[in-house]
Amino acid sequence: MQLRYAFRLDPGSGQRVALARAFGCARVVYNDAVAARERARREGAAFPSAGVLSRTLIAEAKQSPGRQWLSEVSAVILQQALRDVERAYTNFFSSLKGARQGARVGAPRFKSKRDARQAIRFTANARWKITEAGRLLLPKIGEVKVRWSRTLPSVPSSVTVIRDAAGRYFASFVIETDPDADLARMPEADNLPSVGIDLGLTHFAVLSDGRVIDSPRFLRRAEKKLKKAQRELSRKQKGSKNREKARLRVARAHAQVADARREFHHQLSTQLIRESQAVAVEDLAVKALARTRLGKSVHDAGWAQFLAMLEYKAQRYARVFVKVGRFEPTSQVCSVCGVKDGPKPLHVRTWTCTHCGTVHDRDHNAAKNVQQAAGLAVTACRAQVRPELVPAQREEAGSHGIHTGTRAAQRHSTR
Repeated sequence: MQLRYAFRLDPGSGQRVALARAFGCARVVYNDAVAARERARREGAAFPSAGVLSRTLIAEAKQSPGRQWLSEVSAVILQQALRDVERAYTNFFSSLKGARQGARVGAPRFKSKRDARQAIRFTANARWKITEAGRLLLPKIGEVKVRWSRTLPSVPSSVTVIRDAAGRYFASFVIETDPDADLARMPEADNLPSVGIDLGLTHFAVLSDGRVIDSPRFLRRAEKKLKKAQRELSRKQKGSKNREKARLRVARAHAQVADARREFHHQLSTQLIRESQAVAVEDLAVKALARTRLGKSVHDAGWAQFLAMLEYKAQRYARVFVKVGRFEPTSQVCSVCGVKDGPKPLHVRTWTCTHCGTVHDRDHNAAKNVQQAAGLAVTACRAQVRPELVPAQREEAGSHGIHTGTRAAQRHSTR
């Protein structure tokens, strides 16, 4: 399984200039390739191949007066920029045909030096390496200091240098994990329980075993600081150095919120995977919920990021991950007797089952139903309880709008 390990970089002043030059050269090659493809589309000609683009936009461009500065950076990052264009167009056409899952992907656009994220990628052909002193040696950039927070489990195949909107630099290594080492890092799954998770806004998560995970609400807690920083930015003159400083303060404040949320998701997802042999969650329509009046709270919770972490960690550590359909009535069904008690407004947090009289906490009952709907609940003898096909009741079978049989014939003859 391939993963990315990201570490903070501390480049010197000269290295920052070299990185800015590399970002700019890769961006120019990317934009030239997009322009060449768009020119061919307007003229009705065949799209230029990767070899033609490499020859004209890199090899021949280095000899021209207007693009001589492309030779000041590693040729590998320029080739990778062309690979990014190919991948972008492949994703775009696959999305148009419906062959690509997920949200629809738009056509590749031109990159700008004002984009929040700048990145260059070095593959093994670039001959980059990690020195004995623990520094990252990049061609035509130098040895960059790395803040190592953990050791790499294997030799990385490539590294991507990223500069974010807050002006921070990161090195993202592509690592191939060892399945045996991953399994040895986690406890045996045979004796571990399964768990159902109900995500919410009042509490971040309520588990089927009764545990309640409070919502940190990182964005809500930082709103006052963000509001002040944004107000100072709006008062600065456009194009001034003070405005750039204020923009960095806003970006760093947002980065602190995003980093804290990501760290919380990582810790909680790892804990759940470590303590459970199977995890069941509800497939939430996050995009639809984000368009409601609760949109800010939905984005603050970060459900999509948390579920993505749960899914890939379950795959990595050989755990079971199940998503229950979003139309499953988890909040309407009694987890004890299984009777559907109907929909309830959001302000109703506890309710009593009209059939068995059990008093339910709304979120805890939903977590239990998620676990049962996924087939992960167990009986006292540890046997799996999976939902079986139940025959329709006599009064529920058939179509109530059409009369069948002798009664219909009698009615027709009467008419």
